[in-house]
Amino acid sequence: MGRDKAMLELDGVPLIVRAARLVDSIATGTTIVGAPERFNGLAWKVIADDTPGSGPLGGIATALRASEAAWNLVIACDLPYLTKSWLEFLVGRALDSDADAMLPMNERGAEPLCAMYNKRCEPVIRVALNRGTRKVTDGLAGLRIGTIEPAEWKDFDSEGLLFKNMNSPADYEEAKARLDARAKR
Repeated sequence: MGRDKAMLELDGVPLIVRAARLVDSIATGTTIVGAPERFNGLAWKVIADDTPGSGPLGGIATALRASEAAWNLVIACDLPYLTKSWLEFLVGRALDSDADAMLPMNERGAEPLCAMYNKRCEPVIRVALNRGTRKVTDGLAGLRIGTIEPAEWKDFDSEGLLFKNMNSPADYEEAKARLDARAKR
């Protein structure tokens, strides 16, 4: 992207704030994992990543360590098409399951950065991190994973954009245009 994605704005609101507000709309105790100095002045608790440089898997482990809740919603801030109704469905599926984690699936595989994780996942993830694992789905090996297939989540997103993240300036411009068009409808 060439710049801090978390601070990119959509409709004048930084992505990190949009994501935190969305989580706040369905849960309590929203926490941001990242360098606290990056997020000075935000209204949410910010905790430093326990294992900087270990990618999202380290961030998930950090979030689970800091949480007092059994189940935890984890989302990346660069998913601009997430909706409250989808997240409510995801949370409900996790709470009704005996899985350790609940991950939506798409044609390419699991979507671990918009998922629910039970606190009991942390020790398994920590062992994986200590072995040098960085891919989130590899770090969940041995856990009971519940899945939500595309046929189920497509009801929340007929365009197939729900998990489309922003990795390039073109993705960012596309998100701005799409969300602007939606707002005008």
